[in-house]
Parts: sequence; C-alpha cells; structure tokens
Amino acid sequence: MLSYFQLDNGLRVIIDDAASANVVYAGIAVAAGTRYELPHEAGMAHFVEHMTFKGTPRLTSLQILNRMESVGGDLNAYTGKEEVVYYSTFPRQHLSRALSLLTDITFNSLYPQAELEKEREVVIDEIESYNDSPSDLIYDDFEALLYRDHPLGRRILGDADSLRSYATADLQRFVRRLYTPDRAILFVKGQVTEKEVRRCLNHTAAPSTPTPGLTHPQQRSSASVAQDGFTFSQTDISFATRQGGGIAYPLEYQAPTSPFIIHKSTHQAHVMMGTSAYGLTDERYIGLALLNNLLGGPAMNSRLSLALREHSGLVYAVESSLSAYTDTSTWAVYFGCDHADVRRCLRLVHRELRRLIDKPLTPRALAAAKRQLCGQMSVATDSFENNALGMAKRYLLTQHVPTLEQQCEHINALRADDLQAIAADIFEPSRLLTVIYE
Repeated sequence: MLSYFQLDNGLRVIIDDAASANVVYAGIAVAAGTRYELPHEAGMAHFVEHMTFKGTPRLTSLQILNRMESVGGDLNAYTGKEEVVYYSTFPRQHLSRALSLLTDITFNSLYPQAELEKEREVVIDEIESYNDSPSDLIYDDFEALLYRDHPLGRRILGDADSLRSYATADLQRFVRRLYTPDRAILFVKGQVTEKEVRRCLNHTAAPSTPTPGLTHPQQRSSASVAQDGFTFSQTDISFATRQGGGIAYPLEYQAPTSPFIIHKSTHQAHVMMGTSAYGLTDERYIGLALLNNLLGGPAMNSRLSLALREHSGLVYAVESSLSAYTDTSTWAVYFGCDHADVRRCLRLVHRELRRLIDKPLTPRALAAAKRQLCGQMSVATDSFENNALGMAKRYLLTQHVPTLEQQCEHINALRADDLQAIAADIFEPSRLLTVIYE
C-alpha cells in the first residue's frame, strides 16, 4: 500500500510497505537531471552526482562510503535526463541511519575542490569507457540527432573539456538552483510506517524551508516550458506541438530521407531507428508501451526477435525501447548485424512496423499481448530495488504512482483500433530517424 505526505520544507514523501520485512529500499530523487543544465553546464548533473559523495559539514567522504556498508547495506546513485537519484538498500533497523545520510549528502554536500580534481578524471575515464561501447553510445548519438539543441539531446556524461573547466563554485551554483526540497521526493519501500519515517526525518539535515518561486517540473505548462527555453522547435527539425493533459510534447517529427551514417571501426554494424513519442502523462503512452513490448520487448517471442533472429539468423541482439520523460518519450529499435546485412534487417523491421500500421491486431493476438505484458509487470514486482527506483521517478515527474492493478486495467481496456492509431502515428516511416554505425 502506498502512502504520501509532505514536510513543511516542501519535500514530498512516498512510502510503499509491500516489500521484504527485513530489507528497506530508500532514497531521494531530485528534478535536477541533464535537461535542467544551462547551455554552459554540459555534464554538470552527472558530475554533481559523483561529487555528492565527497563530504558534508558532518561527514567526510570516507565516512559517507562506510556509513551504510558498515551495517551490511549499500549506497548508490544514478543520473537521468530529468532526475538524479541517491538511494540505499539496508537492514530495516538502520532506517534512521539511512535517511539521515541521504538527506545530508543530497542537501548539504560541500563539493571540495581537492576531491573535484580527482573525481573529474574518474568521470573522464567513464566517458572513454562508454565511447568504447558502441551498443551503448549509439543511444546517445541517436537522441543527440533526434532532439538536436534541446537539453534532452545532451549526453548525460558530458564531455572532457567541459568537466575540466568546472570548479567548486560552479557545482554549488547548480545545486543552489536545483537541489531544493520542493524539487525532490523521498521514497521508502519496506515494512516501515509513516510514523517511523516522520520520526527519522525530524532529525535529518534537510533545509527547513522551501525555496520560493520554484515550479515542479511536472507542473510546467507548454508556456512555461517555452519560457525556460526548453522548447522542441529547432531549426533542423520540424515538430508540431499538440496539447495533452496540459503537457506539451513533440509529435510530427519529419525524419531525414536517408540515414545518418557514422563511421566506426567496429566488427558489427550498429543500427538504431525511432522517433519522439508520448510523455508519461499522455493516455496513449500505455498503448505505445504495449506495442513496444510486442515488437521488441525482453521476451524471445517478440516480433522483431522472431523476424531478425529466429527466422533469418541475421542478428544476435535486437530490441525496441521506450524511454519516458515528463512531456515526451523516445521510442527506438536497436540491432547489431554484419555490415552486409544492414539493408535486409532494416527492411524486416519496416515490414513489422507496417503490419501494425496497416492491419489491427486480431482478438487473439491482442489478448496474448495484453496477457504477456501484464504478466511481465507482475513478475517485475519481485525486483524490489528496481520497483523502488521506478516508483521514485514516476512520483517525482508526475505526482502519481499507478498500482499494478490500475496499469493492467488500463492495458486490458485498449482496443485494436487504439493500437493501430498509435502505430500509424509513431511508426510512420517519414517520422523515423535512422542512425547507423558502420
């Protein structure tokens, strides 16, 4: 069961008590991801995440690293395009220790220059290791081309030149602007009560008052998005912005007529094709999620896996993905194949997309797709950490976390003509951007 409350300082809290009796998953998610960087702050969100572990007025970096590990727990973080999340897994009896640590590092970190000098080289090494992985790197290049100068097109890791220019004062300015309680949520998943969480938070080191004048990212209208400079209209990309649930999102992307070719010294060709789609709050998002799962989800019986791997033997890996943001999403298909097979694989992918555009799913196929997705979601509830992180992101960005039952009810209400309309809107070839590493 989910419960919610808000502290006087603006920090929102969500608790899910449906987890192991002995283990708790807790963290703080902040609306301070890559899309909130200013133009001169490339990679700042991710760099701040690294530096948040380097000391507070109360704890040294070594004390931070030992704080949860010494009692058998762990402490971690990640940076996304819209969110930065700090989280810990720990034995239930150490709830107070964990919440105290999480609030301290999130809201009181010092970002010392000496630590910064060392950590920037760590992040630069991370960038270089990422550059050595084309199957990961192509996702960044794809979104960079899809969104161009929009902040969603920026690489989360940034670039080495920018990182080398940052000093403590730069990180502190970024944090003062974005790391405030009213732009954050605290999440707890485990058998704990609201009373226990409140008692622990009474002794934490979070700021006591909210920062005036800030707007939750999920409350932005299309007008405020434009005022922030975060519009989707770019010189080289044609978007028609429509309204849905008070959120603006790009729909009618006109893709180049030929693919972008990026020359890489790789054994395989790596290919990604896709477009922008519906945001998290759009009622059609769940329908696209079902189509995405049917096409190239994790199951070996997905349509793309059957067409490209099982029937043709052309690829080892093929998948489709749906990366959701507040007001848009990125839908894409990825595969790796021999250079000589790229055209044939692309034809097979387009054939599967065309099937969904031209002909509605049969009642049997629709029922099977619904059953499979709801079953996968049910099995995924056993992964408590991933569920805790998913809950945190959803609550941070939309202020609402649907239950599994509510999601499956929505899925089961989808009609074949609903899905065909979504397929015609998103999978139309003129909307699809294609990027090839060869």
